[in-house]
Amino acid sequence: MTTDQETSMSVTETGATIWLTGLPSAGKTTIAYDLAGRLRGEGHRVEVLDGDEIREFLSAGLGFSREDRHTNVQRIGFVAELLAANGVKVLVPVIAPYADSRDAVRKRHQAEGTAYLEVHVATPVEVCSVRDVKGLYAKQAAGEISGLTGVDDPYEAPESPDLRIESHQQTVQESAAELYALLSERGAA
Repeated sequence: MTTDQETSMSVTETGATIWLTGLPSAGKTTIAYDLAGRLRGEGHRVEVLDGDEIREFLSAGLGFSREDRHTNVQRIGFVAELLAANGVKVLVPVIAPYADSRDAVRKRHQAEGTAYLEVHVATPVEVCSVRDVKGLYAKQAAGEISGLTGVDDPYEAPESPDLRIESHQQTVQESAAELYALLSERGAA
């Protein structure tokens, strides 16, 4: 093994889970991918655990009952902690509507000594329903679906997130920069 290889193998990157919670169409995924690009550009190992992809591949078969949503969040939290414990910056743009589910994920990270940041993308439902990226608000209004988080199913906003992003009052790039600043301040960027 050469000296360069020894040096590169001895450098370990600090991982962290960055959990972005908020209503559907709040901007969570868009902000996560913008930040992921910046972090990758700086040489960080980054994964985005997109809630829609997780539902399709890891949590297929789960519905949207409170119990199923809790199970989904715990599965995502487990994978995120595993990756973060191994030096990956894990961005998790997932609605995760219930405070107790998010608290359980935070506690798992704390028990393992893994960095965890909760970010509330605090976009009002009125703005989200206009954005309506996936057409969910229109379907709910037309009576085609029920159980839409923040409309006819509860969303328990974080009381003390590490960061609250008002994505409706700034650009995606400004939101991602605000999150990057928090990561830098906490030694995770």
